[in-house]
Amino acid sequence: MSSKDHAGAGAIADATHSDPFSFLGMHAGGKGEGFVVRAFFPEADGVEIIDSAAGKRVSKMRRVHKEGVFVSHIKGRRERFPYHYRVQHGENLEEAGDPYRFPPAFGELDAHLMAEGTHFESYKRLGAHPWTLEGVDGVCFGVWAPGASRVSVVGSFNRWDGRRHPMRLHPSCGVWEIFIPGIPEGTFYKFEIKSGDGRLLPLKSDPYAFRCERAPRSACIVEGFGSYQWRDAEWMANRHQANRHDAPMAIYEVHMGSWRRCPEEGERFLTYREMADQLVPYVKDMGFTHIELMPINEFPFDGSWGYQPIGLFAPTSRFGAPDDFRAFIDCCHEAGISVILDWVPGHFPEDEHGLAEFDGTHLYEHSDPRQGRHMDWGTLIYNYGRAEVANFLLSNALFWLERYHIDGLRVDAVASMLYLDYSREDGQWIPNAHGGNENLEAITFLKRMNELVYERHPGAFMVAEESTAWPMVSRPTYLGGLGFGYKWNLGWMHDTLRFISKDPAHRQYHQDDITFGLLYAFHENFILPLSHDEVVHGKGSILGRMPGDKWRRFASLRAYYGFMYAHPGKKLMFMGCEFGQEREWAHDESLDWHLLEDKQHKGVQNLMRDLNHLYRNAPALHQRDFDHEGFAWIDCHDHANSVLSFMRRGNDPEDLMVIVCNFTPVVREGYRVGVPSAGFYKECLNTDSSLYGGSNVGNLSGLAAEAEPMHGHPHSLYLTLPPLATLMLRPAGAPAPMSAK
Repeated sequence: MSSKDHAGAGAIADATHSDPFSFLGMHAGGKGEGFVVRAFFPEADGVEIIDSAAGKRVSKMRRVHKEGVFVSHIKGRRERFPYHYRVQHGENLEEAGDPYRFPPAFGELDAHLMAEGTHFESYKRLGAHPWTLEGVDGVCFGVWAPGASRVSVVGSFNRWDGRRHPMRLHPSCGVWEIFIPGIPEGTFYKFEIKSGDGRLLPLKSDPYAFRCERAPRSACIVEGFGSYQWRDAEWMANRHQANRHDAPMAIYEVHMGSWRRCPEEGERFLTYREMADQLVPYVKDMGFTHIELMPINEFPFDGSWGYQPIGLFAPTSRFGAPDDFRAFIDCCHEAGISVILDWVPGHFPEDEHGLAEFDGTHLYEHSDPRQGRHMDWGTLIYNYGRAEVANFLLSNALFWLERYHIDGLRVDAVASMLYLDYSREDGQWIPNAHGGNENLEAITFLKRMNELVYERHPGAFMVAEESTAWPMVSRPTYLGGLGFGYKWNLGWMHDTLRFISKDPAHRQYHQDDITFGLLYAFHENFILPLSHDEVVHGKGSILGRMPGDKWRRFASLRAYYGFMYAHPGKKLMFMGCEFGQEREWAHDESLDWHLLEDKQHKGVQNLMRDLNHLYRNAPALHQRDFDHEGFAWIDCHDHANSVLSFMRRGNDPEDLMVIVCNFTPVVREGYRVGVPSAGFYKECLNTDSSLYGGSNVGNLSGLAAEAEPMHGHPHSLYLTLPPLATLMLRPAGAPAPMSAK
């Protein structure tokens, strides 16, 4: 055995070879001696080289190292040829391809784009891809780990032995890759990584894995993009109509693990396909236009609700396979429902199989905890200034829009990304280059993300959960904004819930809470959220905030929902709120659907259905949500009676809706409200209707305006205001809303 064979064999057996592709596989023998072929098969009793084209044995290999390194010198051949191995284990023979005979699948352009941070389809090269290379089927693996001294693919195909399949390094970009022939889809795998200083790290999950084991197991599963046949071509061509600023947007926020469970089978989760059969018809019947899914990217801990993801490219296996999730999206689109995915680029958990110290260095996160750690959540913060990290996240955002036809991404915890001192005391954060608290790298990332999404997927949209007064969040980047399409109005949520939770007798002293939002309502493209955050951590349910006896609590809730749907801004409601869930949300239990046997809960659900249909079909309630000319106060100063009145207008100047809210349990007879024109005003909605569990006080089908000036208008309505209720009235001459069905 040559000295090269001897030294190389030892390094291969010890998994310390710096360049296994230079040793294993077929290489020129030198001096016209043909070729030398080297292979590593631990525990093999014998190995033969087979000419794959001819199907004949070329030679029997010689063991040169006790751990299973085999060598054969092939003389008389001048041209390389396709080959594979026949490996003997006792009396068993198996055929095995040689990963080390194939050229790189990761090209120079890929390496250049990765290093530059502009490989926005990097998911097509990194991860595990079923591949055909030189006519041979297998899987091409790729992973970014520039600080590693060795990376190996391990899995069920090589007995999780990190010596078997060490990968090829592309030094220019830090990507390791290998094509392993013969591996089928469904194969389990991870990466074994040795750090630059020689430490063998815990096995790592593939950051680009398209499918993972169900937690608490953490192996990745080879999953191609598949041959799923989408049925939503018409939807995709026209979905921009559903997501425009002047379109109705009534969002139903869903946690897939607890919307409904299967009690007949031990309270198991519903599958994606079962959710398609049950959730989608329910949402359609209720009149919601969009479903927003709390994060479904693979995550290890149920109690994080998905907001601490590890497998950003994998829909969680809790509910089925990737194609099952595609079928769910397809079903939504066939029903005319847009799908928003909660997306978490702000942080990631420290689980040892995840991104933390991925290659033995702080690769994805900052090394300094003052920059790289969320103190509140015990999670790590992405290093947005590193081109490859930003590239990873940008590629992921585009992946969901491209490969799963997601219609919108709601970006979680944007404020935590924007501010270097987010939830930190003095001395716990590092100022930026200008001495400020703005995270300039995160800002650049967010702007680029939004630009890419709207450029490449113009029918999709982006939503920011941003809890501060950061300016121009939902304004284009060319105007100096962050570039989001919409922003959650968390201030509105907190202020109005604070108001409605007061005893009706005290609301007169807090009316500014419910009107304050109109001072800034048109500064951003707002979504009004009643989200999951408001029904957890001891806050109780939305219904639980309502004071008084049962009748007053439900009446206040209905009045509040009516006010919400009349207020400028798109709407979002967390599951269960639409029927008055009594208790606080629990992620590990089903919603309390049995409550619908109670007429008050059923009444709230009936109201929500009618609100959604009226909102969708009355342009005055949605067309000019972000235009101050679409809203006008009639009277916001009647604190003594806790009554508010205002108007909403659509694009048609004649399209008008008059809204009056009475936030006390007192019936007010003869309450005069000014209106701009004469004629009959139809009572379109009354939250006190008996259909909704109310007392049925109101104005029957409507009433005529009288020529008596009021509130600066030439006419007025002489109304009966029901107790704890919201009224919506429309002039009979105005454009009629389309059918609610």
